[in-house]
Amino acid sequence: MSPDEFRRAGYAVIDWIADYWATVEQRRVTPADPPGTVASALPTAPPTVGGEPVEAVLADLDSIVVPGLTHWQHPGFFGYFPANTSGPSILGDLVSSGLGVQGMLWATSPACTELETVLMDWLAHLLDLPRRFHSTGSGGGAIQDSASSATLVATLAALHRASRGRWRENGIDRRYRAYTSTHGHSSIEKAARIAGLGADGVRPIDVDPDSQALLPAALRAAIEADLAAGDIPAIVVATIGTTSTTAIDPVPEIGAICAEYGIWLHIDAAYAGSAAVCPELRWSHAGLEYADSYCFDPHKWLLTGFDCDAFWVADRAELVEALTVLPEFLRNAATESGAVIDYRDWQVPLGRRFRALKLWFVLRWYGVEGLRAHIRSGVALAARFAEQVRADDRFDVVAAHPFSLVCFRLRADDDTNAALLAEVNGSGRVHLTHTRVSGRYTLRLAVGAPQTTEAHIDEAWRLLSAAADNLPTP
Repeated sequence: MSPDEFRRAGYAVIDWIADYWATVEQRRVTPADPPGTVASALPTAPPTVGGEPVEAVLADLDSIVVPGLTHWQHPGFFGYFPANTSGPSILGDLVSSGLGVQGMLWATSPACTELETVLMDWLAHLLDLPRRFHSTGSGGGAIQDSASSATLVATLAALHRASRGRWRENGIDRRYRAYTSTHGHSSIEKAARIAGLGADGVRPIDVDPDSQALLPAALRAAIEADLAAGDIPAIVVATIGTTSTTAIDPVPEIGAICAEYGIWLHIDAAYAGSAAVCPELRWSHAGLEYADSYCFDPHKWLLTGFDCDAFWVADRAELVEALTVLPEFLRNAATESGAVIDYRDWQVPLGRRFRALKLWFVLRWYGVEGLRAHIRSGVALAARFAEQVRADDRFDVVAAHPFSLVCFRLRADDDTNAALLAEVNGSGRVHLTHTRVSGRYTLRLAVGAPQTTEAHIDEAWRLLSAAADNLPTP
């Protein structure tokens, strides 16, 4: 593809994306076709001879691929957590793809590293993170692909500290333990498995039945029981904004316990970290001064396309010591000088994309106040929906909603609530998901798509109310 061919095809693709955004609201949020529909419409082998025009590829996108998508940017998409993207993010990602640089070392692309370092300091300032997370001190930040990778990296660094370096040389030589609430993300267990702790290496800690947040007394009891058994507590993962209900673990109390026992504290704020751009929501981040590492996902609620996780450590030397491997073919004068950051030492893979560009584009396009307006809009829309739920005596709001997720259910049995969710999602106009709160089937409505307005919130409530009218009384 020559530069001129690329230019022509690129214009066509940008036009296609713009048209998709302009029409996404008219589509079903989720496809109605059965499994295998897309696969059966595709050829069984790639073309032998290339040269198909981009128009032919875009035509197949329209006729085959798009009808089989769940449209995460749809204003009626209220499932899971938002996975925002935006024009500036896409343009930054396009530049990253076009440059095609490899940012594993400072020497392999100095600007790739230095822009990311400065950008992570911008974000730390924007969220009012403790000074020790800034690169101007002992810490610093790096962009991971997801919070799952951030948790894994934090776990490996914690094991290195807990074993006093023996983990790096000898592997798992003792039984090490990780701790998180029963609502902690599944990636915590996966990180423990990958790190060699085994599935039973994670201690699930009970939560308060009202707040759904981790109970510090239960954490202390679990730590003391493990110490008595000769096990080594390595890491506690506290969550700000759990996936089920956006519960906020009591980080100040958890942090004090970790400091007392010398345990690594990682804070997973994958979804709710974006809220800290708003000063009035920073109360949710109390206690971060205790954290050894912290992460959040701009690709969830901060208008930055997947994948982009912002991860910080308070002591970058510990992380680098745990993860660095330097073969001869990567040796270079800049690394040997100790004057540069090599982000390959901050992650599991060697290679890394220039992810900072899309975040840089987003921050420059929207500015601080634009990002705050986006977060505040989501919080306000969720509050509007919660008010509608509370006004109907058939429903209950079953958990606090400090951010943009509302958990609710019919005052009925689990099967009836599941039927309600299926009926509403079957409309194709909205998509919600579910969880269990105190063992009961609970519906979740998560706001975050940039195009969502009050009209879409009101439509979701009308659909839920009408579906509830049609359900048989248990």
